[in-house]
Amino acid sequence: MLIKQTCSVLAVMAGLASTAQAEDLNALIWCDHADPELLQPFEEAHDVRVNVKEYEGTAAGLTLLEQSRPGDWDVMVIDAVDVGRAVERGLLAPLPTEGLSTDSYFPEAVLADHTTIDGTTYAVTEKFGYNTIAYNKAAVDPADMESLDALWSGKYDGRIAIYDYYLPVLGLVGLEAGVATADLDAAALETLREPLMKLGAASKQVSDVVSSQTALATGEVDVLIGGGEWLTAVLNAENPDLDWTIPEEGGLLWAQSLAIVEGTEKPELALEFIKYVTSPEGQARLATSSCYWGMPANQAAGDVMSDEQKAILRWDDQADYLARAQLYPVPDAETDTAMQDLWTDMLQN
Repeated sequence: MLIKQTCSVLAVMAGLASTAQAEDLNALIWCDHADPELLQPFEEAHDVRVNVKEYEGTAAGLTLLEQSRPGDWDVMVIDAVDVGRAVERGLLAPLPTEGLSTDSYFPEAVLADHTTIDGTTYAVTEKFGYNTIAYNKAAVDPADMESLDALWSGKYDGRIAIYDYYLPVLGLVGLEAGVATADLDAAALETLREPLMKLGAASKQVSDVVSSQTALATGEVDVLIGGGEWLTAVLNAENPDLDWTIPEEGGLLWAQSLAIVEGTEKPELALEFIKYVTSPEGQARLATSSCYWGMPANQAAGDVMSDEQKAILRWDDQADYLARAQLYPVPDAETDTAMQDLWTDMLQN
């Protein structure tokens, strides 16, 4: 009898554990998705808890997935241009497209060539913006910021910060050298060694999102290469002198996407999360996240956002900006390794 009672208790406990697990959604994210203002409406509507883990850079995210067990993660935020890399490794699940129409999206932000592989959709874009030049217009000449050349001129040595993500910064160094991001292969990469090392020598720090914001806001640095509206918009109310521009050489378009992780045990809940984030309300909340702002991929978010919010994001200028921006480099494995090695050399120089 005791054995039967014990088994019954264990069965009940197992059932309770299963129920508790079903109330969680585990998300591998960028920091903008950790904002309670974004997560709370979804959690309340579905009576769930969203557990988040932040990461920076696709390589780090893919490593986390590969080191995890199937079912550890349910959804993932990933650079739209890197969806193919994750699919090649079998890390993302096909995404049901019902209820995920992109008809109201900025056309340039859909990036179907990257989120759909061999006719199967694996991710949907949710937010975009630009890696370019951010600066304090009270401390620098804004006219200088209209060309990337200013960062190599010597005028701002010791006042520059570099955003610590090799792909966009190498892309910008390439633009300054006249190399389009689509042409940034291993051969072209070696021509960027000298200008990258000079940039590193002229900089005061190489730092992540939060540290970059802090350095610019406190005056530790006056210019950030790799910055953009994502870095300055959230600080606008505190310091309207923090600004950004797309220089004459161009800027890089970043576009983040949401995907369902292969092996999730909660595909329906994961899909509901993606539907919420790409809805007008979810897009408005994501666009103005406390970590960093960015343009919502879904233009319908404009009906929810305030005129002030749209002005800070330069909503009306997007057609021009999108026309001048280039996509992130999409390196093959060999080139990606060479990029990371070059970046490490710069950090250690």
